[in-house]
Amino acid sequence: MEATSHAFKENASRALGDKNLQAALGILKHNFAGRRGAAVARLPEFDQLREEGRAIKDHVLEHLDLYLEIFERNVTALGGQVHWAADAEEARAAVLAICQGAGAKTVSKGKSMIAEEIGVNDHLEKNGIVPIETDLGEYIIQLRHETPSHIIAPAIHLVKEQVAETFRAAHTQLDPARPLSEPRQMCDEARALLRPKFLAADVGITGANFLIAETGSSIIVTNEGNGDLTQNLTRVHIVLASLEKIVPTLEDVSTLLRLLARSATGQEFSTYTTVSSGPRRPEDTDGPEAYHVVLLDNGRSAMLGTEFQDMLRCIRCGACFNHCPVYGSVGGHAYGWVYGGPMGSVLTPQLIGVKEAGSLPNASTFCGRCESACPMKIPLPKMMRHWREREFEHHLQPTVYRSGLKLWAYLARRPTLYRLVTRLGAAALGVAGKSRGRFRSLPLARGWTKGRDMPAPEGKTFMALWAERKRAG
Repeated sequence: MEATSHAFKENASRALGDKNLQAALGILKHNFAGRRGAAVARLPEFDQLREEGRAIKDHVLEHLDLYLEIFERNVTALGGQVHWAADAEEARAAVLAICQGAGAKTVSKGKSMIAEEIGVNDHLEKNGIVPIETDLGEYIIQLRHETPSHIIAPAIHLVKEQVAETFRAAHTQLDPARPLSEPRQMCDEARALLRPKFLAADVGITGANFLIAETGSSIIVTNEGNGDLTQNLTRVHIVLASLEKIVPTLEDVSTLLRLLARSATGQEFSTYTTVSSGPRRPEDTDGPEAYHVVLLDNGRSAMLGTEFQDMLRCIRCGACFNHCPVYGSVGGHAYGWVYGGPMGSVLTPQLIGVKEAGSLPNASTFCGRCESACPMKIPLPKMMRHWREREFEHHLQPTVYRSGLKLWAYLARRPTLYRLVTRLGAAALGVAGKSRGRFRSLPLARGWTKGRDMPAPEGKTFMALWAERKRAG
């Protein structure tokens, strides 16, 4: 996937003018944020679980090498194989080699953000292998040649009329006059067309919500059951996962699963939670003949021991997306790469570089809703500030912006001068804006006044008003 994160402002501007997108994003508050709030309210120990979940992941990150070695040893003991990939190129090569070794012509895929990160679909297609997305949202955007706009709801940027139009354009073998006005009709159509593809696929690729060190198992969580069909009906099952998905024990996973569904969709538990442990055994009635785990680093190990290590606690629930006013206004495609929302604003600069993605940490109001909703208590605003510092250190902001920050820093280090300048500035702006009470346009503030008016100061600074009230009280 070609990144356009550097063009976030342009992407966001187009998103704000997209009527269909704006209508689609309207469901975030009710369908995700509202349901999460209700689910959390029903679980008094939710905050305690958050603390336990954070402790589990912090422990893993302090001993990541140990648990990865245990995981590999146990996968091998079950008859599976682990492939280590330092970057996207190595991961793609490993997946292709497995598919070619199995003589695969078609591959069924469950939802996997790592597959998006490494661009596995394009790579397979270039080598004569047809990938088939089986998650409904992923299937829709595959037909549209688009990328996911949300971690847990890949097609959330679309309204149902767009989905119906996509199905009519792609499913030309069906009656063009068939009704497609209701979601159930579209689900039934996708189910009927995908079922033969599940049966015909040679290799199944899934992601992994968690990898369990003590058992050598992978866990996927779905609401459609497509993940089970993907990994059980094919001859070969490939798990694509990043290093930080490792968890020590099944007991630890049970804690994280209680956080995951509630944070993601407001469910007590996802419909399907499936544990895979190696290839089919003689006594098994189904399952793959071969089981492979491709473990991707791609810059994550470089985060260990840095101010960004906490990002590796992320369990990909999407809660930060669902509570972010910026994401709720522009959607995921504006972020220009695989990961959007607050977590993408932290993770993307690490994976593709601050020069390409330096705009993303600036796409935040710093309201803190992302951190308060995060089940793993990841300090996302703090890490975005760290990226802003990196961006400043690399001289990546516009000259005017940098000059303004330097001027502010100069004044902020001189409190007496700062108070004098702000008092004079507030007074001058108060007089200039007295007749209207606001400014439609203002020099050095076009970033604000381009989209909204700026209220005129009443003539006194906050510090002056605070001092007056303190004296009066």
